[in-house]
Amino acid sequence: MFKFIKTEIPEVILIEMEIFNDNRGFFMETYKKSVFFKNGIKDDFIQENSSKSFYGVLRGLHYQQSPKAQAKLVRCIKGEIFDVAVDLRKSSSTYLKWVGFTLSAENKKQLYIPIGFAHGFCSLADDTEIVYKCSEEYFPEFENGLIWNDPIINILWPIKNPIISEKDSKNFSVADL
Repeated sequence: MFKFIKTEIPEVILIEMEIFNDNRGFFMETYKKSVFFKNGIKDDFIQENSSKSFYGVLRGLHYQQSPKAQAKLVRCIKGEIFDVAVDLRKSSSTYLKWVGFTLSAENKKQLYIPIGFAHGFCSLADDTEIVYKCSEEYFPEFENGLIWNDPIINILWPIKNPIISEKDSKNFSVADL
C-alpha cells in the first residue's frame, strides 16, 4: 500500500509506504509499477544508483538535459537527508520554485522528481546512504547542474557551510542559464 502526497509543486510527489513490522524486522514494498502508474508516475526506471555521504555533504543540484533527461525516485536507507527538487520547466507556473523534504531510514519516505527538475540533497547524519532509481541512464555529455546556493532559487538548506565537490562548486547560476 502506498500513499502518494502531492507537494506545493504537484508533479513532485512524496511517497509513503506501508510497513509491516514483526519480531524479525520489517517488510515494505518500495515500488510497484502498476500502482505508481495509476498515481501518475509513468516513468520506466532503468538505472539505480546508491551514494554514501557524511554529515554536512551537499550534492547537487544535478539534472540531465534532453534528450537524456531523467526522472528520479529517491529513498534514504541509512541516516537522513534534506532532499530538494527545483522546477526548471520554463513554461511551468512553478518555474524556479523548489520543494524540500526530510527523507530518512526512520521515516522511509520516498520522493519522486519528474523530468525537468534539478535534484540535490544534503546529509543530516553521518554515514547517510541513499538509493535512487532513474528513468534514463547516466550520460555525462548531457549532465548539468545549478549552484546549490543560487540567490534566485534561495533554497533554505538546513546546514551552514556544506561540504561540496569541486565539480558542484562550478555549477551554473540561474542567471547563467
